[in-house]
Amino acid sequence: MKKIFNYVLVVALSLTALGLQAQTVKVGHTRIDYILSQTPENKVITDLLMVQQNKAQEELKRLQTEFQAKYTAYQKEGAQMTDVIRKDRETELQTLQNRIQVFSRDADESIQSKYKQLVSPTLSKIQQAIDSVAKENGYTHILNTGNSTDILYAPEENNITELVLKRLGITPGQNDEKPATTSPATPTAKAPVKKAAPKKK
Repeated sequence: MKKIFNYVLVVALSLTALGLQAQTVKVGHTRIDYILSQTPENKVITDLLMVQQNKAQEELKRLQTEFQAKYTAYQKEGAQMTDVIRKDRETELQTLQNRIQVFSRDADESIQSKYKQLVSPTLSKIQQAIDSVAKENGYTHILNTGNSTDILYAPEENNITELVLKRLGITPGQNDEKPATTSPATPTAKAPVKKAAPKKK
């Protein structure tokens, strides 16, 4: 009988503990991408990334123009080329095409890396503001609803976005710019597909 009583007591205490835990859970939500877009740092980040992107586009365009000119000359003069010259031109074209592809990939990775480097301090500042707001208002969890498709419902009264902006000293709308949530993409190199070499007459 005593064992049964102890078992019931343990179960009861466990259920009580679970109930108390459930009562203390308070979930809030915010949009980090929106908060980032409202920071003064956002425009600086966007402008710096745009400069890097434009330089990459210019170089990529130059390489593609060079490839197109050499490819056009190869097509035009191919019939009169000897086998040795033709093979040399084909190797040159293939090398240049590979160079375009490598440059495009490296430029994109460089922009992504630069974006992470620039945005990291601002995201840390935003996180600190979220932490402070959550603690002051008794929230145990804060969800980021900005880019999530898994959150189907979030009560507006639990939206802490304006509180976070206030903590950061930002008035909503004062720094409206295109969000720097993703870095500008470097255009993919689209070099002409190499055709079969004309047969020597």
